[in-house]
Order: sequence, then C-alpha cells, then structure tokens
Amino acid sequence: MADEVTLLDFWASPFGIRVRIALAEKGVKYEYSEQNLKNKSALLLQMNPVYKKIPTLIHNGRSVCESLIIVQYVDDAWKANAPFLPSDPYQRAQTRFWADFIDKKVFEITKKIWTAKGEELEGAKKDFIDCLKLLEGELGEKPYFGGENLGYVDVAFVPFYCWFYAYETCGKFSIEAECPKIIAWAKRCMKKESVSRSLEDPEKVYEFVLELRKRLGVD
Repeated sequence: MADEVTLLDFWASPFGIRVRIALAEKGVKYEYSEQNLKNKSALLLQMNPVYKKIPTLIHNGRSVCESLIIVQYVDDAWKANAPFLPSDPYQRAQTRFWADFIDKKVFEITKKIWTAKGEELEGAKKDFIDCLKLLEGELGEKPYFGGENLGYVDVAFVPFYCWFYAYETCGKFSIEAECPKIIAWAKRCMKKESVSRSLEDPEKVYEFVLELRKRLGVD
C-alpha cells in the first residue's frame, strides 16, 4: 500500500516551507492542503489539537506536528538521498542546537524588523545581523551547513531567504552588504530544485508583509 501523505500548511510560512523542502529532498509525493489561519479547518484542529498550527503532516492517518520535528520524522521515515542529520551523536547535537537557535532567535528578531519602528527597529536589525554573523561562523567554508549535502540546519534556515527582501525593504538595509557569505550560501541552496520550487516569490512575500503591517497599524 502506498503512503498517504498530506501537508496542512500556509503558503508564506517559512516553517511550512521547511517541510516542503524536506519532502521534496526525499522524493515524497503528498497532497498539499492550504489552510486559512483565521478560520482553521476541522482537519487541522483534529490533527493538531494541542497547538492548532501549521505545518501539520499527516502520514497514513497519523499526524506529526512542529516543523523541526516533522523534518526529523521525514528524515527517519524516508531514506532516499543523504540524511539530514549526521550519525555522530555530538554532530547531531550541534546540528539540533543551530536549528533551535534559528527558531528561538532568528524568527522573533525578524518579526520585529517588519513590525517595529525607530530604536526598536534599529535594534532588531543589529540583532539580526549579529545572528547571521554567528551562522556564518558555523557555516565556515562548507558549501552547506550539512557539509557537502543539504542538511538539517540548511532546511531549517533557507526558507527565511524568501523573506529577506521584505526585511531589507521594511528595514532599509542590505543583508548582503553585512553578511555576504549567508547570501552566497542561500543562492547555492536555490540551485537545488527541492529548494527553488519550495520557496515563495520574495515580492509576493513582501506584499503579504505589507498587508500584515496595515492590519497591525504599522503603516
């Protein structure tokens, strides 16, 4: 019996894009179900009753929730191509650390870039660049965070690349001027079909951000 796989997602979510990349890397065929986050579907509420969030992966009737956990699950459930996580326990721990760093630091900081003004905005931009410089240090001279292959940290972080244009336009700064190695890495990732087909158009994301700013009263 073939696997039945459904992804409950929202198009602009970098967390959902992670899962799309992971599934594409593993060659998994799935049904995509776009969710209305203001009016959540009965299926989403049933399959993710705790957080009621996207992305939620449904595999043969059973749900897996939280994007980084889903990516690990995809890595374990489908063995095609190189694994996302290294086999060495220490390297696995370090990989998980940096993915956790992206969730705890990068997302919250970047949200401030398109919602804040004045000193708070300037502080958010500085904090974001500082985070990127730390990530540049971790990347080193490797082509990917995963080494020679796209790995767990790459999958966790590269979805934010399609939001960079919105950050730069709202914050009036250049990421490439401050962190050229990160942009070079992102462009390298985009040469992979699994990434380029999963990331959304940056200008479309920016239009979405403008709508959010209006709703929040930022503009």
